[in-house]
Amino acid sequence: MPDMSASVSLAMTHLVPLAKEVDENKVTPGVLGFIVFAAMALAVWALMKSMSKHMGKVDFKESQESQGPAESQGPAAQPEPRSTPAKS
Repeated sequence: MPDMSASVSLAMTHLVPLAKEVDENKVTPGVLGFIVFAAMALAVWALMKSMSKHMGKVDFKESQESQGPAESQGPAAQPEPRSTPAKS
């Protein structure tokens, strides 16, 4: 087997100067990558804001009418809460 340390040192000698220069053949994200990333970040932000608004509209408390007679019978006799369709 050939000595690997010699080839590694030779490769490092050639690669260190290349790191200081800009390689035209190197693929980078560039401006288009930044624009796509920024658009995705804005979309996630808008979706989270919309979800927060919609979750704020949800009423998790039952009305007092449905709790009155059921409380005296215990937790096992309580009817299941009905869901209402969302208004658009």
